[in-house]
Amino acid sequence: MTLQHIKVIGFDADDTLWVNEPYFRDAEEKFCDLLEGYLPRHTINRELFAIEIANLPVYGYGIKAFMLSMVEAALKITGNKMPVDIISKILEIGKTQLDQPVEVLDGVEDVLKSLTNKYRLVVVTKGDLLDQEKKLTKSGLTKYFHHIEIVSEKRPEDYQKILRHLDVKADEFLMIGNSLKSDVLPILDIGGYGIHIPFHTTWEHEKVDVIIDDPKFRQAEHIIEILQYL
Repeated sequence: MTLQHIKVIGFDADDTLWVNEPYFRDAEEKFCDLLEGYLPRHTINRELFAIEIANLPVYGYGIKAFMLSMVEAALKITGNKMPVDIISKILEIGKTQLDQPVEVLDGVEDVLKSLTNKYRLVVVTKGDLLDQEKKLTKSGLTKYFHHIEIVSEKRPEDYQKILRHLDVKADEFLMIGNSLKSDVLPILDIGGYGIHIPFHTTWEHEKVDVIIDDPKFRQAEHIIEILQYL
């Protein structure tokens, strides 16, 4: 895959630029600790996940949406007899998560430094606007990016809208991220390029079981590997 004609490179944020998903897994464990007197832990996790997915069209992605889903799940699990202190503990779990330091992944800043004067770099991420803006600021990476897009979904039509805004053709755009579902498949669908960099843990909702046979796709084990294509 040769990418000499690429003009704009998009980077996912969570679990591509910095650590994110492990904090959600830790929050889920704490949530199960609160409610393990009502149901087995695997059942609590299943109920929470089902409510999270049902709430996506209403609340979108992010920690605040997750907090609301935890409250709803706790009400369901306890048969609407949840002790009041559980609500305060759920809020504490969420606030702790919001206050986590931003841990930039190894190699990320070296790659951005190498590319920032050669390409237009953009962030394309899902999530809560305020939370994602705060993480970008905390990361110290904002200076490398020409543009930031915080979107509610990453569908082909969402990428097309971003490309129109950037005034770039699909085959001049490369998207890099840890999710095949959100960062790679949609951009390939509209004729762009994608590089998948798996993270060691992935949210169940982002998992897809596909084999991609597309000359515009590559998979890398570490972000530093993308430099061989650019």
